[in-house]
Amino acid sequence: MKQDSKIYVAGHIGLVGSSIIRNLKQKGFNNIITRTLNELDLKRQADTEAFFEQEKPEYVFLAAAKVGGILANNTYKAQFIYDNIIIASNVINSAHRSGVKKLLNLGSSCIYPRLAPQPLKEDFLLTGPLEPTNEPYAIAKISAIKMCRYYNEEYGTDFVSVMPTNLYGPNDNFNLENSHVLPAILRKIHLAKLYSENNIDQINKDEEIFGKIPDNIKAGKDKVLLWGTGSPFREFLYSDDLAQACILIMEKHSAEDIGEFVNIGAGKDATIKEMAEIVRETIGFSGNISWDTSKPDGTPKKQLDISRIKNLGWEPKVDIKTGIGKFYDWYLEKSGLKTVNR
Repeated sequence: MKQDSKIYVAGHIGLVGSSIIRNLKQKGFNNIITRTLNELDLKRQADTEAFFEQEKPEYVFLAAAKVGGILANNTYKAQFIYDNIIIASNVINSAHRSGVKKLLNLGSSCIYPRLAPQPLKEDFLLTGPLEPTNEPYAIAKISAIKMCRYYNEEYGTDFVSVMPTNLYGPNDNFNLENSHVLPAILRKIHLAKLYSENNIDQINKDEEIFGKIPDNIKAGKDKVLLWGTGSPFREFLYSDDLAQACILIMEKHSAEDIGEFVNIGAGKDATIKEMAEIVRETIGFSGNISWDTSKPDGTPKKQLDISRIKNLGWEPKVDIKTGIGKFYDWYLEKSGLKTVNR
């Protein structure tokens, strides 16, 4: 990629897409194109093809997806499998038809079997049953990996796939009906602190910015109830680390270099309960945290083997405590509250 290469970032408003754009700009790339959902619905094949034919992007980051945590995945199964398959199919096929030089497809670590050996190696794909709570999303993401592979084999394209671990960072989703685990924990504990301080004005502002506060949280006030047992292990990667890995691959590595896909992770994990304690310490909340064991835990452990991406010249820079501090500072700034200089 040259700094004036025409780059299309699909899904630029979300956590991953916005981080990719931020890091591209920091590296001097200045010809980035984007479209909002109102401007281009990637689920519409004709519209997607027309966009690619008109704009002729040279490089594509495919970060557009319908995403969510366990609750959203379990509730909207048909939407998750349809939306993600159709978005990937339309973008990948349109990229091929319009002559895109290189495409990077972003997947998810949920593609791996539920009880695969740890850490998860790229070779473990399709070696066992998936985790039932996110199977529709996983199947859609596996389909996109295979599409990229087979387009490369049949058409000679250079479409690469990367599988990031759980992500967090600026522009994450904090809607408590469909957010992922870390932003949900952070917002719940932040709200509990606000309730303990009786800070009604800021509670109202938080609801206005980040979405409805469920009635059970309002009833709980300064107490925090989190999903599951807290015992599953999860690996979390700061979004800027992922973006830098993606840009490195786009600049220096082809599909031939990385194989069918490559993992991108933090290299270490911790239990959800341990993560909650780091968040509690970061926020400065001294109240009670309890666990709703009637809710599902999901996969018991999901740590990626990142030896392949390390061999390509990348490794994570932001440790979890530093990352959560930066994450909370962004949340506070978005809320109009004072941040901490970390």
